[in-house]
Amino acid sequence: MWLSLEYHDTKLYNPVDLAENYWIKMKTIEVDEELYRYIASHTLHIGESASEILRRMLKFSAGQTTESNPKTIVVADTTEPKIIPSLKTQKTVDRVRVMRELLLSDEYAEQKRAVNRFMLILTTLYRIAPEEFDAATESLHGRTRVYFANDKATLLENGIHTKPQQIVGTPYWVITNTNSGRKRSMVEHIMGMLQLPAELTDKVCGTI
Repeated sequence: MWLSLEYHDTKLYNPVDLAENYWIKMKTIEVDEELYRYIASHTLHIGESASEILRRMLKFSAGQTTESNPKTIVVADTTEPKIIPSLKTQKTVDRVRVMRELLLSDEYAEQKRAVNRFMLILTTLYRIAPEEFDAATESLHGRTRVYFANDKATLLENGIHTKPQQIVGTPYWVITNTNSGRKRSMVEHIMGMLQLPAELTDKVCGTI
């Protein structure tokens, strides 16, 4: 449905011009049938043009200018808010990433002995969470043995065959003459204190 509307260009025309028989610019817009019938239903007398009807409905008079600064239309934001992980979650993700990178590293793959892999794991666990590592080792003691200490001499007091080794990059020493099961138990305890996922803990312990 086509609808002819009267359009006044205020930059070109004024009431004096119109009085002197200047042509009025006309514009054609397309409206649907329902809207056309609605406009037509507001006709007050026979012969009233669509332009006159719309002017009356919109309360728009001849020569009236539009606002130079149109009002801003505020559109509601319907996008879903982004979920920002908590600092605790981010910290756990970072720790998991570091441990997985260790398992996939060439350095780790090159270690042929379980004790060397054990030492690398301890170094990495201390690096990602030194405070939690301190707390974990402090609580990790056997009934008759001390597994971690800040010096070699303390571990040798529990036996000259404990084979203490310093954990690289840390102030700690650890006994290494324990069997693989005990080494896995120590790693599992520390990773639990660091709140690392059980699935990852199983994978790490499985390499010792």
